[in-house]
Amino acid sequence: MLFYILKRFFLMIPTLFGVMVITFAITQFVPGGPVEKMIAQIEGFNKAGGEVRAESSGMYRGDSGLDSEKIAQLKKLYGFDQPPINRFFSMMKSYIAFDFGTSYYYHRSVFDLVVSRMPVSMSLGLWSFFIVYGVCIPLGIKKAISDGSKFDLISSTIILVGYAIPGFVLGVLLVVLFGGGSFWSVFPLRGLVSDNWSELGLGMQILDYLWHMVLPVTAGAVGSLAVMTMLTKNSFLEEIRKQYVLTARAKGLSEQQVLYKHVFKNGIIPIITGFPGYFIASFFTGSLLIETIFSLQGMGLLAYESVLNRDYPVVLGTLYFFTIIGLICRLLSDLSYVLVDPRISFESVDA
Repeated sequence: MLFYILKRFFLMIPTLFGVMVITFAITQFVPGGPVEKMIAQIEGFNKAGGEVRAESSGMYRGDSGLDSEKIAQLKKLYGFDQPPINRFFSMMKSYIAFDFGTSYYYHRSVFDLVVSRMPVSMSLGLWSFFIVYGVCIPLGIKKAISDGSKFDLISSTIILVGYAIPGFVLGVLLVVLFGGGSFWSVFPLRGLVSDNWSELGLGMQILDYLWHMVLPVTAGAVGSLAVMTMLTKNSFLEEIRKQYVLTARAKGLSEQQVLYKHVFKNGIIPIITGFPGYFIASFFTGSLLIETIFSLQGMGLLAYESVLNRDYPVVLGTLYFFTIIGLICRLLSDLSYVLVDPRISFESVDA
């Protein structure tokens, strides 16, 4: 087992390197990079107001555009005066120390920028995670046990209707109904907490935070509820129909013993394999549309704005970090097999 884990860790290195090489190469061919955007902004200012002085870089901008010397200074300012291969290895050297540089667009440390957006993504992700797994596993098991019953048909209809409604459409509907859009002003729509949150007592702070989370978490979790519930149902239903279940029943075991002693440890395996990845991802991922609808500054909006503004330090820095997280999640998913079912072993892999 230890050899398998070490081997997987060593395989992460070329995988991570390959992801960064491909992404970095793509950014070199995408038009409208930071230098081009700055040149366009300068020329736009010049056309609108004549001569302008760049306070940030100390460069003079005339109304006739930028000459080659000024363009060279801009490239040096953004680090594009070096060959791509030199910039790549310099970037990777910094990334190994988790130094992701400074954002071109926000003019802040990439690390600080990500940390400032994390509370929103963590709130949306973790609450959705707990709701999805807390509801879907028992509901899926119940549906598998009562397959074909009235309860199964009604719950399946409700779940599929919820799945058919996109999260952003549901978000807009919730805003219209409960956010003061046209009907009832029940829930707040902006931010994680109210403006006077610091003035509230601890109990009221918790309630205020939860009150702000109701609509965005509901809009984001409904689609996942359907997928996870049906996955749980089908996994347990497949196990219930296997021969060993009939054998266990023939030995006189009760349905509860059959379900939780035999079926559960086999049926839960497909669910558990996605558990570590989903849990870790819930800390970092964001939903652009949900965050936009409910005016939340999270990772989804940050990623969109970074790509739109060619903010390469944010794009590449966060990609590096999240790729590492993703690779670790895949390893944890494999190891979770052993935790759920001790019969599974990596000894043959180690050999």
